[in-house]
Amino acid sequence: MDTRQINEQHKSVCRLVAEKRIRQSLDILENMISMAMSGQFRDEYENLNLTYRNIVKYTIEGVRDPERERIYNNLRRSILNLADRVKQDILSYYSGWYTYWLRQQIEKEHRLSGKSFPESVNDLIFRQDLDDWLKASAPADPESDYLKKHKSIINSIFNHLWLTDTYGEAEENLCVSIRDSGRFQWHEACIFVSAVTLSLFRFWQPEKVLILADFYNKGDDQVKGRALAGIVLGLHYYNNRLELYPEITEKIKKMSRKTAFREHCRILVLQAVRSRETEALSRRLNEEILPKVASLKPRLDEKLDLDNILPLGKDDDRNPDWSRIFEGQDEIFKTMEELTNLQMEGADVYMSAFANLKHFDFFRDLHNWFVPFYPDHEAVDVIYNDEVLGPGINELAEALYKTPFICNSDKYSLLLNLKNLPSAQKSMMLKVFRMELEGLGQMGSEDAGTDPYKTFRINVTQYLQDMYRFFKLSPYKKDFEDVFTGRLDIYNSFFFRLACPGSESELSLADYLFSKDYFDDALEIYLRQLEQKPDDSLLYEKAGYCYQQAGLYDEALGFYRKADLISSKVWTIKKIGYCLRKLGRYSESLEYYRQAAEMEPDNIHTEIMIAHCCLDLKDYDRALKHYFRVEYNEPGNLKVLRPIAWCYFALGKIEDAEKYLERIPADKLTGYDYINKGHLALCRGQKQEAAGYYRQAVATHNIGMQELVKIFNEDREILTSNGADAGDFPILLDYLFYIAG
Repeated sequence: MDTRQINEQHKSVCRLVAEKRIRQSLDILENMISMAMSGQFRDEYENLNLTYRNIVKYTIEGVRDPERERIYNNLRRSILNLADRVKQDILSYYSGWYTYWLRQQIEKEHRLSGKSFPESVNDLIFRQDLDDWLKASAPADPESDYLKKHKSIINSIFNHLWLTDTYGEAEENLCVSIRDSGRFQWHEACIFVSAVTLSLFRFWQPEKVLILADFYNKGDDQVKGRALAGIVLGLHYYNNRLELYPEITEKIKKMSRKTAFREHCRILVLQAVRSRETEALSRRLNEEILPKVASLKPRLDEKLDLDNILPLGKDDDRNPDWSRIFEGQDEIFKTMEELTNLQMEGADVYMSAFANLKHFDFFRDLHNWFVPFYPDHEAVDVIYNDEVLGPGINELAEALYKTPFICNSDKYSLLLNLKNLPSAQKSMMLKVFRMELEGLGQMGSEDAGTDPYKTFRINVTQYLQDMYRFFKLSPYKKDFEDVFTGRLDIYNSFFFRLACPGSESELSLADYLFSKDYFDDALEIYLRQLEQKPDDSLLYEKAGYCYQQAGLYDEALGFYRKADLISSKVWTIKKIGYCLRKLGRYSESLEYYRQAAEMEPDNIHTEIMIAHCCLDLKDYDRALKHYFRVEYNEPGNLKVLRPIAWCYFALGKIEDAEKYLERIPADKLTGYDYINKGHLALCRGQKQEAAGYYRQAVATHNIGMQELVKIFNEDREILTSNGADAGDFPILLDYLFYIAG
């Protein structure tokens, strides 16, 4: 059976219930039930169908029922719950996924032990082991039965919380024990929170959200960040259900009264949005940057200090050694500098580097994808036996634990991979981490007290990157719907409006999206903000710019004009001129640029745009006057030579046009420059020379023959006015086709 079909049907039911199209949702649900193995769903479905028929009947008959709204919403919740259970039943029988195989094994153990479905903590199959472990004292021997049992219990609790569809008293009390008993370490509580989050993604239940909220309210920094990530991503995932559960909306409203909660939500949503950049960053590293850097490898080996593999601090000054190495490679240097800045913001620049280091047995245990890195983890203990790494393992583990730039999953990948390196590389890495530890100490003292949310931001950034790797790279990823696909527009969700009701949080997100060129996303928020602030010129300017970037110049023009009415600025006037020119309204565009020139008479950009408008209007003499001013003020500007040459050509001044084209260095000539050189030769009657220029444009500058034909048609009037014979054009083009073919 096609699991995608089941998932799509389930989504359709959820969407239709949210849209209050109940009859259609029931039809699809009936089809899903026909595929389920369990027969328990049919009677429940018939009851729901009958209830809805009665609601429809009484409504049409005009019967007034004060309870109708409550009954109707209960019906919607019941349909969603039944659809969730039917989906789980079908997948458990037909998907072949690890999730359902493991759950069937655990259920088999329950049956063999004589235990019923756990209604209380006492019914848990691992309850006796849990009690014995909680009562015992921890020995130092890592091979002791106590620690083996401890590991087994952690695994059992994780699996139980993850694989249980509906939490009851047993699960709620288990979570209270995890949170309040004092016997579970912070890193254990972290993976249990992840188990609740995975369970929430798999099967909706409002009680799971409330449990995560309690972990957020009462947990330490690491637990708090993970719990809120589960709440935010979970409620975004189930956004269209949220209004049906007043206990959740009231809880979020209550939490939103605290400034820290609102700021935590904003930080988390921003970081979730940043995850959209990960794939593009990975492609850029693999396709652009690394190949270029690899070509410099001999020079890098000689001159680069490899101690800078990890950032040692937040000082953004250029390394003078880098400047020499990248001499003549400014583009690479600027790109690496840009990546460093992105990393400091929280961008995931290591995804591609560590993607191939997830093959270790460590990652075969599903919960290890979510375990935070800490120096006492058994994966660190293994390194103690290494003769090179062993003596420095404490510094290495401490540096990994403290570094904010690598997520937990990648820290374990790095550590596990170190064992397989040659001795020389191990020694080098130890040196790197010693310097990293020193740099982190300096950074910590510099940042102390300047950012009260720094720790939360680091924890959340690392955890979301851990989750991203799980959904993208883990061998179990097919068992889960990837929550990192799509736009992740949490800022548009019902949850975000509850959690961050003020406009400041929304605006800061819009400005971040704007800065990262997510103009469609930013525009949605700016338009929403304009409904509340119709006199805010900045919002009109930004909305106009978003439309401009989408190529919607009419819409952009409207918003720029509204901004100009509220507060007239040179920038806005020039943008109005720009949109008018793009719309082919050259005379109007020219008037706005002239207005801008009066306000800023020495602005070269405005001078250039006035010249362009004159050129568009074929007022070549006036265009030349403005281009000459640009040339005078910027004598090194080679780009202005092209329109000057064209204006001379259009005016029939062939020698002047040729003189300006000759001033462009050979290595800066474009295909269009060669075409213009060909035009000039053709107008002088030098057809063979002209053909040579045209052939060079086609052969070496990626201008196709069809493009050349198009250019000839556009330039026909100017060519013939300068003496070229139009009858020669088709023959000349055919000649070029012969050569090109």
